[in-house]
This record gives sequence, C-alpha cells and structure tokens, in this order.
Amino acid sequence: MTTAHLTPDPGPPATARPSLADLTGELGLLFGADYNPEQWPREVWDEDVALMRAAGVNVVTVGVFSWAQLEPRPGEHTFGWLDDVLALLHANGIAVDLATPTASPPPWLGVRHPETNAVRPDGVRLSHGSRNHFCPSSPVYRRHALAIAGALAERYAGHPAVRMWHVGNEFGQVCSCDLCAAEFRRWLAARYGDLVELNRAWGTAFWSQRYDDWAEVLPPRAAPYVPNPSHSVDHRRFASDQLLALFTEQRDLLRALDPGTPVTTNFMGFHQHTDYARWAPEVDVVSDDTYGDPADPGSPLLQALTHDLVRGLAGGEPWLLMEQAAGAVNWRTHNVPKSAARMRLDSLRAVARGADGSCFFQWRQSAFGAERWHSALVPTAGPDTRLHRAVRAHGRELAALRAVVGERVPARTALVFDWSSWWAAEEPARPSDRLDVLDQLRAYYRPLYEAGITADVVHPGADLSGYDLVIAPHLHLVDDQDAANLRAVVERGGVLLVGPWSGAVDADGHLRTGRFPVPFADVVGGAGEEYVPLGDAGVRVRSSLFEEVTVHDWAERVRAGGGEAMATVVGSDLDGSAAVVRRRHPAGGQGWYVSAKLPPEALAGVIGACVDAAGVLPVLPGPSTDGVEIIRRGPVLFLLNTTDAARTVDVGGTFDDVLTGDRVEGVLHLAPEGAAALRVPVS
Repeated sequence: MTTAHLTPDPGPPATARPSLADLTGELGLLFGADYNPEQWPREVWDEDVALMRAAGVNVVTVGVFSWAQLEPRPGEHTFGWLDDVLALLHANGIAVDLATPTASPPPWLGVRHPETNAVRPDGVRLSHGSRNHFCPSSPVYRRHALAIAGALAERYAGHPAVRMWHVGNEFGQVCSCDLCAAEFRRWLAARYGDLVELNRAWGTAFWSQRYDDWAEVLPPRAAPYVPNPSHSVDHRRFASDQLLALFTEQRDLLRALDPGTPVTTNFMGFHQHTDYARWAPEVDVVSDDTYGDPADPGSPLLQALTHDLVRGLAGGEPWLLMEQAAGAVNWRTHNVPKSAARMRLDSLRAVARGADGSCFFQWRQSAFGAERWHSALVPTAGPDTRLHRAVRAHGRELAALRAVVGERVPARTALVFDWSSWWAAEEPARPSDRLDVLDQLRAYYRPLYEAGITADVVHPGADLSGYDLVIAPHLHLVDDQDAANLRAVVERGGVLLVGPWSGAVDADGHLRTGRFPVPFADVVGGAGEEYVPLGDAGVRVRSSLFEEVTVHDWAERVRAGGGEAMATVVGSDLDGSAAVVRRRHPAGGQGWYVSAKLPPEALAGVIGACVDAAGVLPVLPGPSTDGVEIIRRGPVLFLLNTTDAARTVDVGGTFDDVLTGDRVEGVLHLAPEGAAALRVPVS
C-alpha cells in the first residue's frame, strides 16, 4: 500500500455533494431503524413493512452485517433476497440506507487468509465469531471489502429505494500486526520526513529510544513499563487516519458508481479511538450512535453534550441520529430499560439539538446472536406491547415536526474539544488521574446546560468568529496555530475561559517551558509555576463569585501576572495562589484561567460571570427551571423535562404545542419525563 491510502486525497475542487436534505426535503424528519431481514423468514417481511407504515417509519438501514449472506463463498453473490427486500420497501414508500457489510467479514475470509484478522498489542491474533475482527491494513481484506462494496454499488446504483449509502459500521478497531507496523512507518515518514525529525518529536534521547532505521519503529506493543507518550499519541492519530482511509476507499468507489447518492458512516460520539474532527469533512451526512443510560442521572446531560459535539462536527448543519435504544441495551452489566416517556424524550432531544432524523437499533428484536437481548422497535412479544405502541405514537410526533427540518440551532457559546489533546492528557505517568478530560468537559458544560444556554462543541482550529464566549475546559495539548485561533477570540472582544492543565504540552507532547498556561498566559493574565495534585484535605478557596469552597484533587501555584485574581487559595502551602485569574483587554475582550478543579457551585459562579461578560443570553429569559432542557431550533422551542417529577415553566406568552396540538398560555406544565415543542411566531 502507499501513503496515499492513509491520507484522504482531497480530489478535484469541491462541488455540491448530495446531502441529508435530499432525503428530508421529501420525507421530513427521518424515522426508522436498522433492519435485518436476513435474520427472518420471508413471511415476516410483509408484516414488518406493514408495521413500519403504521408506525410512520420512512427509512431503514439494510445490510450492515450481511456479508456472509451476500457472498457465502469468495466471489459468489446471492443478491436475490436483497433485491426482494428493496423492492418491498420501495413499494411501501420506505427509503433505504444501504450498507456495505464490511464491518464483519465472513468466516471464509479469515480461514483462507488469517492475516486479515487483527492482532492485539500483546501479540494475540483475533479470529472470527464476533465482529470488527479485521486488520485495516490487510490488502486482502481491503480488496475483498472493495469488491463487495463495488458489487453492491454496481447492482443498486440508481435503485429508487436506495437513498443513502452507509459504509461499514462504527469504525474504531485497532490492530498491531506487522502489516499495520509497516503502514504506521509510512504514515510517520509522511508526517516527519526523516528519522532525525521523528527522534526529535518523540524525544527518543530519553531512555535510549533513538531510532536509526525505520524498521525499528513499531506500534505500541506489550512493554515492561510506561511507553513513550509521543509515540502513543502518534499511533492513535495513525490508527484513526488508517480507518478513515479505509472509509474513503469505499466512499470513493460508491461515489464513482452512484454519484447522486449521499454517503455516510455512523460515528459514536466521544469515541476515543477515532478523531471525528478529521472524519466529519469526509462524509456527506454526519451520523451518530448515542445510547443513553436511563439508570444514570447524568445521562441526559451527556446525551445533550454529545449531540452538541455532533452538531459541531457537522458545522452546524443538520445531522442524523443513526442509532439509539428504544428500551434496554444488552452490553451494560445491568440493563435498565427506558420508559416510553424516556424513549420519546431522548429522541426529541436529538431533534431539538439539530438532528434531522431519529433512528434506532433495531427494527425487530433478534431471536439469536450476541445482541438478542437488545431492545428493538418490535420486541419479541410483538406489536401489541407497551414499547411498540410508544413507537407508533412517537412516529406521529416526528411527522408533525416538519417545521424544524433543515433548521440550524443558534449558539453564541462554544466549548473546545480535541481528540489529540484527550489522548495526550490520559497518557500514563501523569501528575494525577483525577483530572479526567470528559469529566471536565461535562463540568464546564453543566452550568450552560442548566441555564438554557446553547453551546456548540468544536475543534480548537474551527472558525470561532461566531462565538462571544469560548470555553476550553481541558485543552492539555494545543499546537501554536490552534492557540493563536483561541487567542484571537479575546483580541476581537470576546471572552475566552481556559481550564486547568491546559496548554501544558505542544503538538509533539513536549512540555511547554515558561509560566503557564504558556500559550495563553498573557491573554488570561496568569503566571503559573507548579501543578499541585492535592491531598485528601484539599484547599480552601475564596472568591466574590461564589461562597468559600474546598477544592479537591487539583490546584496550581499561580499568581496574577498582568491580570487580577478572581478566586484565591487561603491557608495551606498554596496560600495566596490564584485559583481563578482574569485579564481585561483594551478591545473589550476578557481572558480567564481556572487553575483548580472547582466544585460545581463555584464553577457555576465563574462561568456565570463569563456569560455575563460575553453578553450571552439563555434561550428562554427568566429563571431556569430545575431539570428542564430548553433549546430553540428554527420556529420551535423545545422543553424537555429530564426529571421524574412534574415541572412548571413560565414561557412568557401563548404558544401551540406541535406535539399535542394544545394551546399553552403563559405557563407550561410538563409531566415527569415530559416534553413540549412550542411553535414560536416568526416575526
């Protein structure tokens, strides 16, 4: 293979690509599920389609795991059953998102070609019998994957049922075999040019790790002690790019054979193995799988945060919720099912936060296989059930929400998140494992979420000109270009808030020298000299922004260097150190640095001050209502009660609820886990 396989070719100048709007402009909000008819006798198919029509289903994903059914032996295709399925669906007005079944190669491939099976870092080669067992670098696997994808595209390009292509499924596997080692070396050669630069970037003068020949460079494998962090982060970058190249190979083939049909693959939110900021520009439709946990009180916030990330990946354009659970999943240790209200609430949350479709895994519950205990829109007990009745009711609601199709979700606030920074911050042998990247992101998001302030989650290199407030909760690794992009927020009059341990390392993972946060120190007016993981007693912090609190886990020895201390440590060895520092700038901008892991009430005070300084307003004026999410999308105001108690919200006017047809005058009463979608008059 060549290096070109690992870096997507930008191709010819951009032209208008097919998009999600090609479907939703005709069908409205998409509503459907993964459909696996190959698991059922043909007499069930007619019942399936009749139930789909009754439920308002207008799209299904077909063929995700059907490689062995489509190609039972090498080069021998059995498309007849799929011909019949597509014809049946089309005759009933149901669009198809047709998958290339390459996430799960059939047993014959691994038996004939064992090198197509992935190898773990400890050297164990995987086998068939599950899924995602392939080696992304194997030329044999890639040849067979392209062959089945091409055969499908040649047969079904232009088919009236096929409205979207779906490449693979939930990319994210990592392989450490010799083929991948060779590809890793090619990727590194393209990135660094020569071993001199590689040795510099990886700091191989430490522990006698200097490389003298490319053949010496391997993926991170089982080792006796802590690995080289720069090596590890680069391998994560490579692994994500390697999978992206696998996607783009199939995408380009599909585009060549069926240029008028959009191509997608399903992301997985905050999935650690795949840098979706690099993937998102390569798909025609940004799609995501989100599986909220009804047993977790923090799940609504995490789902909202994830949807805001996906919307950011889509550049603010509508995206597609490809998978969620209607009831219980099968892969947690204790799988609590969703109530009907919770299923509805989770689905509406995605629509409120920018999704132009709400789909599920799967249509009919499997009777066998590893996911037989996973819920579906039609459970094993059949359609006359609590769950399926709720599905039919929700289908009617989604059809009524056509007014939001194509609408963006306005946001003047952004949270910054970067996969490379996440990887670098969680390398072993760090000062503390109590400063978790996603925990910090949730902590800084919570005050905005609870106040009804909409925020996009974006890459630090994104266009930030449309945001008045930009928050970087835990940007541990940042390169100079992205740091300059963030600094520009303050220079143009906006507010930048930077969280602890940010800007600590450069793009190579080298510690930045100087007073920290080094790339932002002059902007925020702070001068740090020491990171201080805290003992069990913690330290006390005083501020005019919040009541005195005790900070646990993390603080830093920081003085105000050109800024003003907004919160200060009292007592202990850190007495007088600034826990929060702010610098006002002549153009009206402000830079803030939070150097401690503040408890929620204190962090809310700091973020509230930043919100006020930036002039950011909540979606609905007035005091917030505990546990009620409020989001505006186009002409519809969504209010979602995430609690198990009734809530009352002053909506300040008279509105019609699109979901129920009821008139709401002044005060909205929400049932436990209830929702409303109020049509807002367009002025």
